[in-house]
Amino acid sequence: MNKLKRTEIFTRLRNENPNPETELEYSSPFELLVAVVLSAQATDVSVNKAMRKLFPVANTPEAIYALGEEGLKEYIKTIGLFNTKAKNVIKLCKSLIDLHGSEVPDDRKALEALAGVGRKTANVVLNTAFGHPVMAVDTHIFRVSNRTKIAPGKTVDEVEQRLVRLIPKEFLLDAHHWLILHGRYTCVARKPKCGSCIIEDLCEYKDKVEID
Repeated sequence: MNKLKRTEIFTRLRNENPNPETELEYSSPFELLVAVVLSAQATDVSVNKAMRKLFPVANTPEAIYALGEEGLKEYIKTIGLFNTKAKNVIKLCKSLIDLHGSEVPDDRKALEALAGVGRKTANVVLNTAFGHPVMAVDTHIFRVSNRTKIAPGKTVDEVEQRLVRLIPKEFLLDAHHWLILHGRYTCVARKPKCGSCIIEDLCEYKDKVEID
């Protein structure tokens, strides 16, 4: 895929959704960090439902740490892998309190040192909370990048590197959200909705589904 085609793809995605946002509900970098950690192998809908109960009660590192693992589990037990996630979030809160003055660090290395935070989670926080032009590659973005040929790659890291290198700079800040929403609602896994896709004519997927 050439640069001209990529530019047109992201121009259309921007025109359709000029100010894309994460579907996770949050009001601070800390709330976003907790929500993203909890969203691993879970839906944003299930995380938002749990956070609507948790955050009014505890939405700071100190407050969540005070709940303890068992207390936190009561709020997140509807989310997959909640036992492990509760342990990680409590550890994460302790690290923020002890090492970062209870503030979420605007730094990849510091974020990735926190319990339950890998490269993808760090990238989401850096991009969404702090405005860094980085790319968090999840299953949706990996699929869309390979299927459309925007930035094909065999691994998540390979796709991330290619996206950052190949997406025109003017689109890079919001590209994460455009691609994840496109994968979530249009370029879906089992049967992509090619007939109603705004970039169908630019996509290089060979097995397009020609119905709405």
